[in-house]
Amino acid sequence: MEERKQEMQEKKHTSHPEPVYKKITIKTTAGATIQGKVNLIPKERVSDLFTKSKSSFIVVVDAFLREGQGKILIVNKEHIVWVEPEED
Repeated sequence: MEERKQEMQEKKHTSHPEPVYKKITIKTTAGATIQGKVNLIPKERVSDLFTKSKSSFIVVVDAFLREGQGKILIVNKEHIVWVEPEED
């Protein structure tokens, strides 16, 4: 039984890497400022979300707006003026 648990743990770690979240600030064309986190593939940069991804949207988690915080936002890339990654 213990051997099976260990096998499952190893499989879990090799099949799906741990998510990497990066804190960012976004300024939109409507003038809103959004602070939150984006999920990156290990060794991926924030800029890769805009240059390598074909998706028209990015997902921001733990987002903070003047209307509230802790939200999940799906933001259209065409409505983003700039993005500033937070330093590690």
